[in-house]
Amino acid sequence: MIIRLLIISFCVFLIAAFATGCATDPSQGYSFANTFDDSIKSVAIPLFRNETTSRGLEVQLTESLIKELQLRTPWHIAPTDRADTTLVGVITNTGLVALSDDPQTGLVQEQAARITIRFEWRDNRSGDIIVARDGYSASSVFSPSQNVGDRLERGQRSAIEKLAHDVISQMRSSW
Repeated sequence: MIIRLLIISFCVFLIAAFATGCATDPSQGYSFANTFDDSIKSVAIPLFRNETTSRGLEVQLTESLIKELQLRTPWHIAPTDRADTTLVGVITNTGLVALSDDPQTGLVQEQAARITIRFEWRDNRSGDIIVARDGYSASSVFSPSQNVGDRLERGQRSAIEKLAHDVISQMRSSW
């Protein structure tokens, strides 16, 4: 009998703790509510521009953004003239940073590929800017040394995937 009473008391305590710990509004604390704007149904993502000498990154980034949006949001992709919102952007900088080198040969063992973008997410219905970021970047470490032999493209690809993930995360409702 006492064990049953303890179990019931513990269950009531857990229910009370969880019920008061979560809010219906994400800006008020933990929430199980959807953090995506319900008024938005579609997003257009035209090809990003590329102001760097690293060709082809704009195609990879645009494709990654579309895949991330389809995977992680309730929105669908639509042409610009029929979409509720449009995400546009520019790759503004790419670079490499040597992280470590072999003390005997002087060859770089680890490098970071860094990609920087500027993007703007605009509501096509009102013309308002929902989110805009400048100098938004991601980097990824790769090993170009002879033993491992990672190519530069592997580091860039990983940085692009991180950027796409982070940009789509920025498109969530305000916290």
